[in-house]
Amino acid sequence: MTDRHGHDHVSAAGRHRGRLVLVLAITVAVLVAEVVGGLLSGSLALLADAGHLLTDAVGIGLALAAVTLAHRPAPASRSYGNFRVEILAALVNGILLLMVCAGVLVEVARRITHPGPVSAGPMLVLGVLGLVANGVAVMALRQGQTDSLNIRGAYLEVLGDLIGSVAVIVAAVVIAVTGWRRADVLASLAIAVLIVPRAIGLLRAAVHVLFESTPEGVDLDDLRAHLAAVPGVVEIHDLHVWTITSGMPVLSVHVVVEPGAMAEACGASGVLDRLCACVGDHFDVEHSTFQLEPAGHEAHEHAAHD
Repeated sequence: MTDRHGHDHVSAAGRHRGRLVLVLAITVAVLVAEVVGGLLSGSLALLADAGHLLTDAVGIGLALAAVTLAHRPAPASRSYGNFRVEILAALVNGILLLMVCAGVLVEVARRITHPGPVSAGPMLVLGVLGLVANGVAVMALRQGQTDSLNIRGAYLEVLGDLIGSVAVIVAAVVIAVTGWRRADVLASLAIAVLIVPRAIGLLRAAVHVLFESTPEGVDLDDLRAHLAAVPGVVEIHDLHVWTITSGMPVLSVHVVVEPGAMAEACGASGVLDRLCACVGDHFDVEHSTFQLEPAGHEAHEHAAHD
């Protein structure tokens, strides 16, 4: 997306679009294999992991669609473009993860007392296949998940798949060696239990952005103190910092300046440049809006100030 000043804005997720395509292809391939293997072997762990993979494929597809939509031209009514769709995709991914966990737990409760027949051989083969494929997917998204909530949602899904593959392998080995079929049920339970906190963390982070809360890592009091210390600044009020999408924090603030500072505010060494440098250098916020005001202007404003 390019703004009216010709600046090209690419979200953190947009830089990893190719990796999402690769991971989606891997996920669909493993999903088909696990559905077939689960039906043939009777393994709940495989079917549970396949169910998780199905929601993963949907979730990763949503993440990919969100990245594509976010970088398409937006109508004038959306002054910030379509970037928020990436956060909505992360929110949906978190909900899908919790729904899968709930479904697995219901099936675990049903099978814990009546475990069905399980073929350890196919279960082990598909577990190893899933481990290798999901390992590749995790490596593909590992770097991007620290930059983008949308990518983090996809990353957590394939990480859950990786954990699920390990659980399937362990259960298959236990069944092959001891014949204890409930290992399959316990593996399914482990998959669900390990996914839940990650899903909740993803939901919490998405809601944090949607509520336009101060970005993590930004201390509002520290930022206020830095801005107030800029030469020429008298007072700071109406300071707000929020996130449009991952990697795109923005700031707006009203700055009361000294009488002589208004005239030279936009000069090479003016107060406006000093404010921009302060925010960019110390707090890594590139998109900032400063309203410079003479002393006494605040009394003429009707909005409530902090």
